[in-house]
Amino acid sequence: MESRNEERDQLTKKLLEEEHGRGDQAPLLEPKEVHRDEEEEEEEKLSMGRKILEENKKLWIVAGPSIFTRFSTFGVTVISQAFIGHLGSTELAAYALVSTVLMRFANGILVSDQVRDCKTSSKPLDIVLGMASALETLCGQSYGAKQYHMLGIYLQRSWIILTITAICILPIYIFTTPLLRLLGQDEEIAKMAGVISVWFIPVLFSYVYTFTLQMYLQAQSRNLIITYLAMLNLGSHLFLSWLLTIKFKLGVAGVMGSMVVAMWIPVFGQLLFVFCGGCPETWTGFSWRAFTDLTAIVKLSISSGVMLCLELWYNTILVLLTGYMKNAEVAIDALSICLNINGWEMMISIGFLAAAGVRVANELGAGSARRAKFAIKNVVLNSSTIGSILFIVFLLFRGKLAYIFTEDMNVAKAVAHLSPLLAFSILLNSVQPVLSGVAVGAGWQSVVAYVNIACYYLVGIPLGALLGYGFKFHVEGIWVGMLLGTFVQTIVLVVLTMRTDWNKQVTIAKDRINKWYFEQERRLNGSSNGSSDNTP
Repeated sequence: MESRNEERDQLTKKLLEEEHGRGDQAPLLEPKEVHRDEEEEEEEKLSMGRKILEENKKLWIVAGPSIFTRFSTFGVTVISQAFIGHLGSTELAAYALVSTVLMRFANGILVSDQVRDCKTSSKPLDIVLGMASALETLCGQSYGAKQYHMLGIYLQRSWIILTITAICILPIYIFTTPLLRLLGQDEEIAKMAGVISVWFIPVLFSYVYTFTLQMYLQAQSRNLIITYLAMLNLGSHLFLSWLLTIKFKLGVAGVMGSMVVAMWIPVFGQLLFVFCGGCPETWTGFSWRAFTDLTAIVKLSISSGVMLCLELWYNTILVLLTGYMKNAEVAIDALSICLNINGWEMMISIGFLAAAGVRVANELGAGSARRAKFAIKNVVLNSSTIGSILFIVFLLFRGKLAYIFTEDMNVAKAVAHLSPLLAFSILLNSVQPVLSGVAVGAGWQSVVAYVNIACYYLVGIPLGALLGYGFKFHVEGIWVGMLLGTFVQTIVLVVLTMRTDWNKQVTIAKDRINKWYFEQERRLNGSSNGSSDNTP
């Protein structure tokens, strides 16, 4: 087995030297066992405090900008809801259905990062998020293995796959009103949701490029550009929403138009950064190789999409079940406010999710199981500490934050009543998404998808429906059931992470990178030989 690995590594080195003509450089996939062992021996001599400090530096280089970026990006959704909420209850309920149900559906399929986002984004966007998290796995492990040139190829493949996916889910946005009628939602809310959903179409396509570019840049720790653009994004949306809605009285069109402009600012900014030399090692221009071996990327993307969709659609079912209750408008408004507050806080956890994915993928790609395990412990400790602090804060403030989103006293009272459940959701969210990020870094998306099915759809939803409708606890009962499902999922992920053989994961990561690299070289050499044979 060892001799086979040595032969494979030598062949890799030879191929790279032939392709790039740079025999003086280390091969991108060479194990470098001696160097890694020496580095780990040096680290063992450090005190625990110094180890934690060094790991936190690596963590926060990714997590800090990632949290701020997601906080700002989700802030666009929250600001939009705040402006729309002051236009009327029907508008607020319609926006809640589109942003919490429709957009999350798309989000999960397209981007599992993150992001994870995440838990309060929209549905078709969940599709985008879910599938994009495959890029996080591939770029993270390839960058850790110093196979830099493949990052640009993976990025282009993701654009191809996700653009096609976004086109396929367009009918959901176009036929929103009849779909909501079919689901039994209120007629006035369904009509307004149909108007709002059309504005989300350009937002959907912006997510295809925003999320993939973020994951591509985060894998290389190029985070400052993401942060600066997020600041510009949030500031622009706040100003334009005020200008178009308050000053020019454009109503829903003013808010949604501002959102469209704000969402495309990071896309153009990141594209300019990449194309103009911001990533010289990983971006060498467009390549026809992006159109090869799409099947493997699609499989991993689907696993990623299913993993995140099952998680994000969980809250969507909560909103839909609430829509069938008496006084549905107040119930949906209150629940959507709580979910948006929860979602804004979730951006912190999603930032840690992204950081966990990058750190684990980098260390597995670099061949260090010990560092990967230490990185996992450190990121969970950071996230859970912040989650515990926010748990206490939200218990103390209860429903006072509701008045940011609405002037309706009944809605504010309903929010205050749901606040304890919101606080417990925040506490659980400080651990569970981080462990999902570990899964992304290791490439376990399909395993987590099965865990999500069991915990959410066999435990959470049945218990929620039983407590909400059977025992007449209404929204509180549904939410308690959902929390129990999330709690079970968190326990399962903790056990799964603790029982994992990380040395084996290093081997799996290395085999994955080598396998895909050899397939690329075989196709490239095959096409080159074919063209040379046909040359007169």
